[in-house]
Order: sequence, then C-alpha cells, then structure tokens
Amino acid sequence: MKLVFAGTPEFARVALAAVHGAGHEVPLVLTQPDRPAGRGLKLQASPVKQYAQAHGLPLAQPRSLRLDGKYPDDAAAARAALAQAAPDVMVVAAYGLILPPWVLALPRHGCLNIHGSLLPRWRGAAPIQRAVEAGDADTGITIMQMDAGLDTGAMLLAESTPISATDTSATLHERLAALGARLIVQALELLAQGAPQPRAQPAAGVTYAHKIDKAEAAIDWRAPAAVIERRLRAFDPFPGATTELGGQPLKVWRGAVVPGAGRPGQVLQASADGLVLACGDGALALLELQLPGGKRIAAREFLQRHPLAPG
Repeated sequence: MKLVFAGTPEFARVALAAVHGAGHEVPLVLTQPDRPAGRGLKLQASPVKQYAQAHGLPLAQPRSLRLDGKYPDDAAAARAALAQAAPDVMVVAAYGLILPPWVLALPRHGCLNIHGSLLPRWRGAAPIQRAVEAGDADTGITIMQMDAGLDTGAMLLAESTPISATDTSATLHERLAALGARLIVQALELLAQGAPQPRAQPAAGVTYAHKIDKAEAAIDWRAPAAVIERRLRAFDPFPGATTELGGQPLKVWRGAVVPGAGRPGQVLQASADGLVLACGDGALALLELQLPGGKRIAAREFLQRHPLAPG
C-alpha cells in the first residue's frame, strides 16, 4: 500500500515504525509543528518527525488543514503535497489536527484511525486516561474508518487488553501503542487484499473522553479514596496529581486505599510505616511524592526530609 501517515506523539511513532517496517510506501508524513518543551522552552520535534527525518521520509508540518481556517496557506500547501503523494490510504494516530472533508475523501481507501479504546466507549481526546480514571476493567485498540464525526466511523479491527490495579496512563499507553501498531499492520493487509469487513459502532455504550485539563490535577480530598487513587494513576505522567503542604505544591504519584477516617486531607499517620491522609470515604496511603524541582521519592524518604505529625 502507498500511504500517508499523520501523527505526532510516541504512540504514533510506534505505529509509523510498524507500517514503514512492514514495507508499505510512505510518500508523506504529517505531524504537528515543533513545540517549546523543557525548562529552556526550546522548540522540540515530535517523535513522529524524528522518525521521519531519521528514515528520510518526506515531511510536512501544517498548522491547520482547513482551507477556510486561520492558516489557509498551510492547508493549501498540505493539499498539494497530499495530492502529489496520491495515497491509497491515510493512517492517523494521535495527530492532533481535525481532518476536514477534503482530507477524508482524498485517499482511495479513505483514512484509518488508531484509537486507544474499545469504541464506542471513550470517543475523544483522552481515552487512555479516562479509562484508568473510571476504573474500567479493560480497554483496547480500535482501527476505525474515519468519517466526519468524532470517532464515530465504522470499525475494522478491535482488540482488548486488561487494565491492572497498578496500571498508570504511562504503562497502559506503552502497551496500547504496541497493540495499535500490530493491528494497523493487520488492517492494511486486509485492505490490500480487498477483504476489510467494517462494522458500524453500537449505538449503546457511547462515552466521551474529554481532553485532560491541568485544573484536574488538584486533588479533592473530599472524594472517596478509591477515586483519588485512580486519578493518581490516570494523571501519570500528565498532568500529575497535586496537593499543598504548607502552601507549597506537592505532587502525589502513587497511593493505596487503606482503612481510616477523619477530616478530608487530614494526616492520619506519618511514620516509618507510611503517610496516610483521610478522604471523603476511607483513607489514602501516599507512596510516592515530589516537591517542585525535586525527583519522585518514596513517602518514607519524604517524611525524613519533611517531618509531619498526625492531625
């Protein structure tokens, strides 16, 4: 197959490496423009761009694909590049730009999306994080034929994976990236053989995975301990879960639900055996913490540096 690949983060890079390694021709790669990152806020190329450059794949970084939008020149240049590439299909994975109708209609076989959930559950921008936050028992990858809706297209392939009690968004992301890479290669093989069997998404069970907002990082100790614990894992690595200690922000990366009761946010235990805080229902043992400018450390080490007392 001759395909255009559109994606940006590491999740997408894994898929690009898989389809490129499987021998498909990639005459064009689309990825987001370089973004400031790190303490120095230097422009940083996306993982997809880094892969494309390392393997000599033609690359475009339009700020928009909308011909009637804010950057019509970028969109027009991308349209010319796509027309010249003349792809059989476009593969899309966490690209970050909306594909207008002219893009969806351009490839002979349309556009295939690698989506990080079992559709129709968790349509939208943050399916991995929302599945962990909700306490879902499993999630997976869906290879979907894109249409004008938000992750509403017909499904070609889907495969599930369990979410363990210790999974974070980071560990689940890594597993789903590998699964997505394998499934998109299978989907392209089916497409090349003329044997895809797309099926419509069920009407029941639709949920939306709204984009993660930094404001969600603040821990509300009035929530049940089990809910807070899931959010710690869901927001690892971004945006992290935060609370305050003496007016200073404190990140909480890992916790465990334990018995206990008290005012929400109250220290119930602070000893070599652990740091335990009361929640709206139950209590949470804080296992891994981080102060600004520091590294993640175990609660025991934290208490050695910053002694606390119950109450």
